[in-house]
Amino acid sequence: MKTAAIVPVKTFLKAKTRLGISSEKKEKICEIMLEEILHILSISTQIDKIIIVTKDKNALEISGKFDVVSIIDDEEIGVNQAVGLADKYLLKNGFETSIVFPQDIPCIKTQDIDFMMKFKTPSNFAIVVPSRRFDGTNALVRNPVDLMETHYDEDSYKIHMGTAKKTTRDTSLVFVKRIMWDVDNMEDLKFLLDQNEKPDLGQKISTILNS
Repeated sequence: MKTAAIVPVKTFLKAKTRLGISSEKKEKICEIMLEEILHILSISTQIDKIIIVTKDKNALEISGKFDVVSIIDDEEIGVNQAVGLADKYLLKNGFETSIVFPQDIPCIKTQDIDFMMKFKTPSNFAIVVPSRRFDGTNALVRNPVDLMETHYDEDSYKIHMGTAKKTTRDTSLVFVKRIMWDVDNMEDLKFLLDQNEKPDLGQKISTILNS
């Protein structure tokens, strides 16, 4: 089963506006989070290829450290359009399964992906991992790649579950704590740091916040 991870990346300067910190600090934290998730995806045995969709120059530079296919999203209309660009590439290149991850789940570990993928079936399935607040989708697995359109930025967790159930009987809602921990605001970031799942990562972020 040829599987790709899709990571849509919004321009860092426009992202995470609810953190309430300087643009410089916000950009550095975005860079750290992206590099961490790309590292984990690159060593996961579940993933054959990583697709990053962005127009941010720093994000593209970071992706160059890994075996990543970079798709330039010149229009940057939104996450759904970015995923659509990746879907076209995957369908053209014979991928059967895709996993959409956000860039802001830096506590993710390879065993989290292994656990999530235990719920896959031979074909026609969907797996949804919600966000900690159960309003967003922090992992969306689709087989085939075009099983369903995505609905990010629209209370996506509920919509993705409903849409998936209409397209396949094999729809799984899976709770994976470290995938559920995303960063939208300072409360989220402090929560993540308090968990201390990755001390080195936490130290890097804390240093930026305190600088």
